Amino acid sequence: MKMARQSLCAFLLPATLIALAPVSPLASAQRVADKSASAPASSSALAKPESVGFSSQRLDRLHAAIQQEIDQKKSMAGAVTLLARHGKVIDLKAYGKKDLASGAPMTTDTIFRIFSMTKVVTGAAMMILYEQGKWHPQDPISQYIPEFAHLKVFKSVDASGKMILEDPVHPPTMHELMTHTAGFTYGLFGDSPVDKAYQASGVMASKNLQEMIDKLSKIPLLYQPGTKWVYSASMDIQGYIVEKLSGQSLPDFMRDQIFAPLKMKDTGFFVPREKWNRFATLYAEDSKGELMAAPAIAGAGLGDYKSQPSMPSGGGGMVSTAQDYARFAQMLLNGGELDGVRILAPSTVQLMSANHLPPALLTGEFSIGPEQMRPGMGWGYDCAVIYDPPTADEIVGKGTFFWIGAADTWFWIDPTNDIVFVGMTQHQIGPHQPNVEQISRPTVYQALVKPKL
Repeated sequence: MKMARQSLCAFLLPATLIALAPVSPLASAQRVADKSASAPASSSALAKPESVGFSSQRLDRLHAAIQQEIDQKKSMAGAVTLLARHGKVIDLKAYGKKDLASGAPMTTDTIFRIFSMTKVVTGAAMMILYEQGKWHPQDPISQYIPEFAHLKVFKSVDASGKMILEDPVHPPTMHELMTHTAGFTYGLFGDSPVDKAYQASGVMASKNLQEMIDKLSKIPLLYQPGTKWVYSASMDIQGYIVEKLSGQSLPDFMRDQIFAPLKMKDTGFFVPREKWNRFATLYAEDSKGELMAAPAIAGAGLGDYKSQPSMPSGGGGMVSTAQDYARFAQMLLNGGELDGVRILAPSTVQLMSANHLPPALLTGEFSIGPEQMRPGMGWGYDCAVIYDPPTADEIVGKGTFFWIGAADTWFWIDPTNDIVFVGMTQHQIGPHQPNVEQISRPTVYQALVKPKL
């Protein structure tokens, strides 16, 4: 059941953008944490690539590859990339324009819609509450959302096209909610009767999270829990759970527990008026394949980002900068700590970034956009993980976890090589959307000439 690359509210709505099975992903991460590594700061604080084993000359291949995509004038208007190793930012570059109409240049502090890279932040919020003993992976979801106590499962359709339903073999669990295996879908890719029910009820365009839950409680699960991996509204459901368990709105909880402590000053669910001039234009393609300013992604219910949304999307609603998101990523790489501020324990990050999918779901049958669950690459809690790079045909280090966003934002955290990479563009999914994640990985790692330094 391969899903095509198409528009969606949280596709990787995101990446926001993770797991590890056979070995701990925190070996080098904890080593960095013990040294109280700092996070990415400003371009004026860049360290020399050679000081951490990279070649400045060879890193120019990354810059050339990104610039080439911009020069084609079809794939993207501009971009920002950031590379850090051993807690030091060694490369931070802005390319092209953030707005073609005005000619405004891209800057390293440009604010982007990160869509599904929001998911990983929601995962961290959930793990904060996990550490407080407020939920356990094996708990049924209905323990926290009573409206889900009587969910049915779609089995087939009868001669008239009406859905035939059955009881779940077991109640979907929090573990399954965190891994896209609980039975939910998005209603944005598929054409099953369940997807059509999501579309008809406007699940992802609900006025608030409670309305979303009420709608979902009346729609059957797409499949028996635990039997498939289907990209879904699970992280939006988690956003609702965060609100219930914390007593705060999702934006307020993330601000108090993640953004403020990590000094992520430009991250949230909307862009304040005084920062509008730093907000990149979102582009799509016109009938000629040329870039044009894009409307909001259909069905996403994300609004114009000018005010706090009434339904904050834990699956794809956030905005951020490359430098802000790098601070979040560095915290995870450090085993949950940054600049003396601890957000999570190392063991919690390890649980979050471990592969939780069984081999039966890693056959290549399940995918979203360019990302395919396959031998060597699985899913953790709200993120993807490359637990066996050679088997997955990937160049990254073992235990690398990552995700991407629908407008081509992407990041990865490589605990083996002690690397954080963040990339940001704003091109809505379409025929000419470049797979910048795969463009950047080989051009970054070919520049790592002294990996043991």
